[in-house]
Amino acid sequence: MSSNSTLMQHVYYSTVSEALTDLRQKGYTIDFNLEENCIVCHSGKFHPEDFEVTEIYRYEGNTDPADEATVYGIESATGIKGVLVTGYGMYDTEMSTELLHKLNISR
Repeated sequence: MSSNSTLMQHVYYSTVSEALTDLRQKGYTIDFNLEENCIVCHSGKFHPEDFEVTEIYRYEGNTDPADEATVYGIESATGIKGVLVTGYGMYDTEMSTELLHKLNISR
């Protein structure tokens, strides 16, 4: 994986579940979760310099901001591929500026 990886977003999925199904078929099989300054999975912790976001799909609720979600396709420097799904209010914890920038999140 190169630090010059290109973010790819070729397809629009009408639902989060469609995006997850297709990403899993592409090999994004690990479920990542957010921690303060990193993402985590059963294989360990990954700081912003340890992974690349390769795909992003954003979903906005028509009337309720609580229906908003973002699906990330993520690949670690060690080749682990997985997904991170965030929703409205997920950014209330303290996260480093570097992690926020990596996930393209504004506060």
